[in-house]
Amino acid sequence: MISIWPLAGIPEIGPDASLSDEIVAACRRSDLSIIDGDIFVVTHKIVSKAEGRTAEILTDADYRALIAAEASDIIRRRGDLVITRTRHGFICANAAVDRSNTPVGTAVLLPIDPDRSAHRIRVGIERATGTAVGVLISDTFGRAWRRGQTDVAIGMSGVTSVLDLRGSTDHEGRELSATEVAVADELAGAADLVMGKASKIPVALVRGSR
Repeated sequence: MISIWPLAGIPEIGPDASLSDEIVAACRRSDLSIIDGDIFVVTHKIVSKAEGRTAEILTDADYRALIAAEASDIIRRRGDLVITRTRHGFICANAAVDRSNTPVGTAVLLPIDPDRSAHRIRVGIERATGTAVGVLISDTFGRAWRRGQTDVAIGMSGVTSVLDLRGSTDHEGRELSATEVAVADELAGAADLVMGKASKIPVALVRGSR
């Protein structure tokens, strides 16, 4: 059975903050012992803030220029909405330049290398606790032709991203030819249910998924 806990009490993150130290401290405050197999889902926003991936935007023109700078390709425009491909290869709105949950006049950008960011956090937690854990970096994406948004994994370390069931059989004995379960995205989406968008909880602990 999967259990998910929000890690409250993590302070506002600034450049060069140690996210692994903050996560370990938050677990201790919550009386949660970190064990082998635990997975930490970390919102990209605190990762970007710790890595200095923020920018000043004083005008709408600044915002549009920042989107253009962060995008590798402009796919479509409609009003103020720009569908882009980022340098990471993500297809998303406005190159994921985010003005929510950040001081007025600033925006948060994606980490340059989310997988590397996840690796650094994982190594820090493992060194501090002597456990083997996984880390997912999450962000909120829309979905084509569907209303609403969900969190997905944009970076990971120590976690299986996709469970490939091709070649196995269903309960009727038929071979599965296309089934690949997006495990990392599903965990990111589930973790967002306890973190929320306005609750100031940027990290969740997932246990029992592997």
